[in-house]
Amino acid sequence: MSMQTPATQSMFQPNQMMRRVMGGAFVGVGVISILISLGMLVYLVLDVAMRGLPWIDWQFLTSFDSRFAERAGILAAIAGTAFMMTMTIAVSLPIGVMAAIYLQEYAKESWLKSFIQINISNLAGVPSIIYGLLGLTIFVRYMMMGRSVLAGALTMALLVLPVIVVATQEALRAVPSSIRDASLALGATRSQTIWHHVLPQAFPGILTGNILAASRAIGETAPLVTIGALTYVPFTPESPLDRFTVLPIQIFNWTSKPQAEFHDLAAAGIVVLLLVLLTMNSIAILLRQRVGGTSRRRIG
Repeated sequence: MSMQTPATQSMFQPNQMMRRVMGGAFVGVGVISILISLGMLVYLVLDVAMRGLPWIDWQFLTSFDSRFAERAGILAAIAGTAFMMTMTIAVSLPIGVMAAIYLQEYAKESWLKSFIQINISNLAGVPSIIYGLLGLTIFVRYMMMGRSVLAGALTMALLVLPVIVVATQEALRAVPSSIRDASLALGATRSQTIWHHVLPQAFPGILTGNILAASRAIGETAPLVTIGALTYVPFTPESPLDRFTVLPIQIFNWTSKPQAEFHDLAAAGIVVLLLVLLTMNSIAILLRQRVGGTSRRRIG
């Protein structure tokens, strides 16, 4: 049993004190960074709210855009955003989830699978303007959909597909392999195991991935500007082939005008966009908790 001499103890004490000082400094830097970030966020939200809330009324929500600030509204942008996001989720959700299920549960390990995985991960970080150029070439020109809601929805579906695939794979990977083994040992097929046991367990994670994807899509402007979404729309889209505008483009249009009143309108549009985004996220979180809890109780 070794004994530490007083000289050895005195040598270790400065090192321990230095580690404690460095640890305290690291924690302090982290806390200061969080406070600065939250402070900037609170300042921006309060500034936007103070400028925009006085302009939000029934007339603003039920009127179309106008060259007069006091008559301008956001009805066309709200309708276009809701229409486009519904179609985007309807297209991207089943394709993304099925692709993730195949890659995670069925595809064998090979160079081809690795190549596909690497490219999907890379596509999740591609600038959104690239997807806009792709949508302009394929959907607007080659498939002759025009500058319609359908072209915008398919372009945004391409944008969010990699996010959905990656998030769904992570959710499936988090399901314990013992659940699969137990189901297969009792005679269930692989498809029955995935449908009745794996997917219910992974559903909260899958829905979280779709929340993130929808949150990214609802705030994107560059792809829609590229495919030619309008900045002034005096009507609401009634079919997938109608022209349209969305909230981010409407906000961008108002901020580009020199009059200060339109800048306040842009702040009001930002408040509406934040409320729409928070509403979508809240509904998705409630759905995730309810359906996820029901699925777990059923399995248990």
